[in-house]
Amino acid sequence: MFRRIRTVLEMIKFEHSVFALPYALVAALLAARTGGPGGAWPPVSHLAWQLGWIVVAMVGARTAAMTINRIADLRYDRENPRTRGRALVTGELTPAFAWIFAVAGSAALVFSAWELNPLAFRLSPVALAILFAYSYTKRFTMWSHVVLGFCLGMSPAAAWIAVRGSLDWRMLLLCAAVTLWVAGFDVLYACQDVDFDRHAGLHSIPRRFGIRRALVIARGMHVGMILLLGWLAASFQLGWPAWAGIVVVAALLAWEHRLVRPNDLSEINAAFFLMNGYISVLFLVFWGAAVFLLRP
Repeated sequence: MFRRIRTVLEMIKFEHSVFALPYALVAALLAARTGGPGGAWPPVSHLAWQLGWIVVAMVGARTAAMTINRIADLRYDRENPRTRGRALVTGELTPAFAWIFAVAGSAALVFSAWELNPLAFRLSPVALAILFAYSYTKRFTMWSHVVLGFCLGMSPAAAWIAVRGSLDWRMLLLCAAVTLWVAGFDVLYACQDVDFDRHAGLHSIPRRFGIRRALVIARGMHVGMILLLGWLAASFQLGWPAWAGIVVVAALLAWEHRLVRPNDLSEINAAFFLMNGYISVLFLVFWGAAVFLLRP
């Protein structure tokens, strides 16, 4: 049983849920902090209830999206030497089981949205449609990296809506920042599959522009992310922890790009998994502190 659970979690890369979740939690905290009378915090029990359902919704959404992605890409996973060990390819998990798992993840998202507020519930099918559509974008556009980024980039806006039942335009800055962040490191990750994408007729920025130019494009995306975070911190008048967090994120992104070179892609996994995990968690630590220090 435990082996099967481990196989399922590996299929959906459950540990990668940390990538987008901290940004959603920061958005939720900002919404709670700035939404009460005079900037007062809501009751702790109510905020904890909201944050709990936001976490369930995020995990459900990502579970459904990753499972659909594995189903949609099964043919390519069988052909790509890098992905032939995945559970659906080896037969450890069946497509029928994957479909059930995807439906369960979708239900978790929709139910969580229903528990939160009417607007979140009405928008949940739209979120699922975008998440599922991503799995097919690589077949016809090299900008699939940006679509993937937007799939995670929606999370701060969704979290704000979950807490407030409406949307503040400033959350679009954080959505755009997360979109560029994810798109940038997905461009780096796609450099591994340039030859396969060309053979299979799939599209990507590395395939279109070559690895060297793709790395430059990824750097540009991450510079854009830093600029947007600065704009967001200024718009909320956040204190020094937010700005310190931006410096830390910028430093880690710079290190991430030092790990990946046109003639040496051996450190891509370290850049993708380790650095981005640190970036997410440290962003939550610094910006969470900034929200708590925000003056009413």
